[in-house]
Amino acid sequence: MGPARLPGRPRSRAPGELRRPRGLHVDAAPPGRDVLPRPPGRAHQRPAGRVGTESRSGLMHMFRVRDDYRRSQLAIAALFLFLGFQYATWVSRLPALRTRLDLGEAEIGLLLMVCGIGAAVSFPLVTWLMKRLGSRMLAIVSALALGAVLLALSVVPDYPVTLLVVFCDGVAVGCLNVAMNAQGAALEERFRRTTMSRLHATFSGGSLLAALLASGVNAFTGTLAVHFGLAVALLVLVLGLARPGLLREDRDAGPAPAAQEPAAEPAQEPARDLAGAGAGAGTADGRKRRRLSLPSRVTLWMGLAMVFGTVTEGAMNDWSALYLKDVVHAAPSLAPLGIAVVSVMMVLARIFADGWRSRLGDGVIVRAGSLLAGCGLALALLVGGLVPTLLGFACVGAGVAAVTPCVYVAAARQGSDALSLVAAMGTTGLLAGPAMIGFIANGSGLTWGMAAVAASAAVVSLCATRIRWPAVHRAPADEPSAAGPAPGGALHEA
Repeated sequence: MGPARLPGRPRSRAPGELRRPRGLHVDAAPPGRDVLPRPPGRAHQRPAGRVGTESRSGLMHMFRVRDDYRRSQLAIAALFLFLGFQYATWVSRLPALRTRLDLGEAEIGLLLMVCGIGAAVSFPLVTWLMKRLGSRMLAIVSALALGAVLLALSVVPDYPVTLLVVFCDGVAVGCLNVAMNAQGAALEERFRRTTMSRLHATFSGGSLLAALLASGVNAFTGTLAVHFGLAVALLVLVLGLARPGLLREDRDAGPAPAAQEPAAEPAQEPARDLAGAGAGAGTADGRKRRRLSLPSRVTLWMGLAMVFGTVTEGAMNDWSALYLKDVVHAAPSLAPLGIAVVSVMMVLARIFADGWRSRLGDGVIVRAGSLLAGCGLALALLVGGLVPTLLGFACVGAGVAAVTPCVYVAAARQGSDALSLVAAMGTTGLLAGPAMIGFIANGSGLTWGMAAVAASAAVVSLCATRIRWPAVHRAPADEPSAAGPAPGGALHEA
């Protein structure tokens, strides 16, 4: 054991020098101020602003933007799922409603028509509500109204009240349809990433989930109150989870430069974000001009594309099974394959369509897809037979899958008025299309009726040539597409 060492005077240390044995850290202090050591328990904590935080903050910023995108994407997808689930829930129980109210086929047809009429005539209300509330609040309010409709349908006493409730359902569907598409377009615009096709695919997913729930509940009880009450509870849960992620701003009230006729905006007018959907807009004269202005030529071409696109989609859903049974003479067990093939191909195409949009552009996708639908169906009608017909139906499902999402995005770039008008025209096509095909089939045969469907798809391709679509821009491999806007308003794959 060595001699004892007496504590000596410690040597002076420069300010900022680290005393690692005692766990003390001394920061450099300004002249005239004391330098106090840190407590030993915090000796190895790195203060904010030290070396390395710059790289970590940049990395965390990138992940934070990406998380914001995914959160909003899931929230908006929940709205699409909500609408598909709600509509399919009560439509799947039409047999129970018919038995309960003692309705005939004509009364059921009128019930469905009233719902479509409510959605079609909701255009002025939707436009006003979008300006007053914005798409986020309108989506929440209309979703709550749709839940109330289900509860009302479970206790309606007679047919007139049912017509009134279903009309309100159509109006709420029109409101939510415009609001959720405005949110989807805003998501693409804010993060410069294509996602609208996948959002529309979740609508089909919601319909499928509603059908499964209806089948499961009906196996235990046929009571509408139990089924619709459970459905409303699930819908409220979905809406509650989606609400925090919805965008608080969606689209500018005016047209986007890439999708409008050339027109100069005043340089001094402050730019607005995309989600106000018309809330607050410049001077009183500017608001008056917007109220009195007619739709632009671009908006009308978009509306026509939406009309004929929804005519094609709706007619395939309503007439494909009858065509297989009456014209192709397929077995009754094979007749439902028509709508199954169309639906499956549409969902698959919408899942992958966003990647095609980011590489080729919306215009190419709409023109090529509608031509594929029209030519494929026309060739199937000429050849005949079960397999060629199913292949033609598959072409229709794959071809028209991206038409509606792309037109909604283009319409949203024109502002909330254009989006509301295009949505109303799409609802009109979805409502009137199957009836128009029925009139043609009654006079000339179902083959000519399906030929009109092929012609409708070809008209969509013609309309698409008159629409100015967003430009395509490919970001470098090391540039995260969610980190900021791409030049020229271009969109990348989500």
